[in-house]
Amino acid sequence: MEGRHAAGAVQPAQPDTGSGKKQKQPVDPYKDTYEWIHCIVISVIACVLVFVLAARVIQVQGRSMLPNLEQGDRIIITRLAGGYEQGDIVVLKADKFKNEPLVKRVIGTGGQTITLDFATGDITVDGKVLDEPYIFERTIDSYSIMDPQYYDVYGIDPEKDVTATSVTITVPEGHLFCMGDNRNNSSDSRVATIAYIDTRDVMGKAVFRLYPFHKIGAIYGAKQA
Repeated sequence: MEGRHAAGAVQPAQPDTGSGKKQKQPVDPYKDTYEWIHCIVISVIACVLVFVLAARVIQVQGRSMLPNLEQGDRIIITRLAGGYEQGDIVVLKADKFKNEPLVKRVIGTGGQTITLDFATGDITVDGKVLDEPYIFERTIDSYSIMDPQYYDVYGIDPEKDVTATSVTITVPEGHLFCMGDNRNNSSDSRVATIAYIDTRDVMGKAVFRLYPFHKIGAIYGAKQA
């Protein structure tokens, strides 16, 4: 009886020592700092890659873009800002023009017809006179575009495209016609050695001014301003 009683006896409950519960992990006081540093490093690398692959900082040289951009201004340019259109400020490779890149404004793109009237100062694109509040003064200097020896450079027909004070041109596909905002102090597409700009010679579109600091901010084309 004793053996049977002992076999069926209820064993006393063992005290819960808590060994089945998860042990609380110690807090790493540096974990958040590591994560912040990691994020900062990744962000810096991303910014460097963007600047190297997609954007550049250019220093403006000369006075041709007064009153909007001045000598010494630092601007960001990019090829990722979409196609070029009338009013955009672009930077051109200047190997065959000058030592420094040229900063100019797009007046016309491939296929557009432009009339420059040097008596009135009006610029007409596809039959519409441009509203140009951004220029320093009206366009009265023709440079070499009105010179008969350069008609072939621009594809000008002297019988149809030229008057005593104006000239009409059609921009070839894949090219731009550009001028500085300081119209009478700017080497631009009116100069035969520059003329039409192949879009492959465009370094990028100006999108932001970094310096001087009191003028820092986005750069908009004429249609966005």
